[in-house]
Amino acid sequence: MRETVTGTASHAGTNGKGAEMGAVRGVAEIVLAVHDQERSLAFYRDVLGLRRMEAGPEVKPVFLAASTGDAPIPQMVVLVPLSPGTPEFTQPRTLHHLALELAPEDFDSEAARLTALGYSLRSGRHPVLPSRTMYLDDPDGNEVELICAAPA
Repeated sequence: MRETVTGTASHAGTNGKGAEMGAVRGVAEIVLAVHDQERSLAFYRDVLGLRRMEAGPEVKPVFLAASTGDAPIPQMVVLVPLSPGTPEFTQPRTLHHLALELAPEDFDSEAARLTALGYSLRSGRHPVLPSRTMYLDDPDGNEVELICAAPA
């Protein structure tokens, strides 16, 4: 059961319509239910380079840091194993896709590396941000976007 928290937060400003905005600073974690945790761990850690965070042996989810540096709350992708025999996911999925940021100078070399590993990359265009994007699927069929700022 989730606890309901009430109280006042410091607000970061307005939403452009005069209404106060909440105090959210960013995305802390994206939690994915996975059929094969080891296969998903290999993809996010070994292919995309996310760093596995230390946790005790009793912790079943795998926590992967998606941000660099030593922020007190890192950006994370969390892999939660489904029970054996759980049916495969069907379309449409609740999660449309998740996006991970690349440095602009790494975009082309990352595309070449992933292509050499056998991944079929799809391109796209972000509807709001001037950026470069490419897409690939994780082992459970989740679409993963790799995005960087467009060169000036």
